[in-house]
Amino acid sequence: MDKDYTFLKNKKVLVTGADGFIGSHLVEYLSGIGCHVKAFIFYNSFNSWGWLDTLSKDKLKNIQIFAGDIRDPNGVREAVKEIDVVFHLAALIGIPFSYHSPDSYVDTNIKGTLNVLQAARETKVEKILVTSTSEVYGTAKYVPIDEKHPRQGQSPYSATKIGADHIAESFYRSFNLPVVIVRPFNTYGPRQSARAVIPTIITQLLAGKKEIKLGALHPTRDLVYVKDTVRGFVEIANSAKTIGEEINIATQNEISVGDLAKKLINIINPKAKIISDDNRLRPERSEVERLLGSNKKMKSLTNWESEYSLERGLEETIEWFREKENCKRYKEDIYNV
Repeated sequence: MDKDYTFLKNKKVLVTGADGFIGSHLVEYLSGIGCHVKAFIFYNSFNSWGWLDTLSKDKLKNIQIFAGDIRDPNGVREAVKEIDVVFHLAALIGIPFSYHSPDSYVDTNIKGTLNVLQAARETKVEKILVTSTSEVYGTAKYVPIDEKHPRQGQSPYSATKIGADHIAESFYRSFNLPVVIVRPFNTYGPRQSARAVIPTIITQLLAGKKEIKLGALHPTRDLVYVKDTVRGFVEIANSAKTIGEEINIATQNEISVGDLAKKLINIINPKAKIISDDNRLRPERSEVERLLGSNKKMKSLTNWESEYSLERGLEETIEWFREKENCKRYKEDIYNV
């Protein structure tokens, strides 16, 4: 962490979705570079702080925990008070569950983002980063996918993220709010949700399964290791050139789900085989067939470079999952929607 983050150092920053996969890594990184971090976590009766519960006491003592609900404008307004920079990551992200409960995605992803934007406008924050997703592009019409690519709402999840992006853009244009839309491609690594393909494959393999159940194998994805994604957020926040922009975080490389599965099988258990499970298939017109992102804009506006090859990132991810304390949080014997 020897980067020169002049703008961010000693700033008061808020991370929403801090208890989640990318959010927890971002909280760690921001705290490590000298930011005063407030971590907005989802209030629950178990007093669980999500993945932040796994951090050491030494790390947690420098992090302020704020429990709330992104759908509640009053709680969001309270969280944003006296904050300089907001990293808004809180969202519902599971695509299959969005088929089942689209209303909850509208409430969380659209209304939740509106709450954050309104609060940031009222308190005059210096910068707000709104997290988008490569899913807003849908199946690539051309590659590499740049920020001008058409938006396609191929799932209720992606439709709500498109809506959130446009609301964020409107606040920049209408109220001069210092907004940046950050668009990570397929982030993976330690702590990733069991709903994602890499934890699905790894946990089945480490449990000794000989038949690895997957959905469609032909779609391609641009896989970004979580530490590269987090540095992307920080570089975008630190740059004076990014306000009002939409910016991809992508490696500009792609791999099919099938080839990815074979790569993991060869590392962990070469005797395992892939079995197609119809329950894991997306509806035909909803499946995103190809994602390959352009990082040209990212590199032109920031000092970001991808530091992790796919092989190195997968190696670190597998090692993390080999730890029993980590792996026991996952239910490899069911389809996690």
